[in-house]
Amino acid sequence: MQRDTEETLRLVLARLDDMKAEDTTTIDLRGKSAIADFMVVTSGRSNRHVGSVADRVLEELHKAGVRQVRIEGTPLCDWVLIDAGDVIVHVFRPEVRTFYNLEKMWVGTGAGARRAS
Repeated sequence: MQRDTEETLRLVLARLDDMKAEDTTTIDLRGKSAIADFMVVTSGRSNRHVGSVADRVLEELHKAGVRQVRIEGTPLCDWVLIDAGDVIVHVFRPEVRTFYNLEKMWVGTGAGARRAS
């Protein structure tokens, strides 16, 4: 794993914690998928909270010099996806997260998951 990936993951997790994101899970995709090294799945309490969490993560990634960050889902803020290259972040409202259940899909492939403390 590249040092940049580790730093990006730490930055994302720190901002999620700062913004009081809930039930954060990190899924290790290394060797299991070419799309990224890590996927982070978390929840916000409302559409406004989801949008605020995503905005803060995006702002910090830009400040840290992470280039070509892409974001989807901000108009409704039910599910916001932030693609930071080797780290992908999904910020959901709880009901939407339960419906899509990404953790089950990825952990079922043998990818390792760990909850944030």
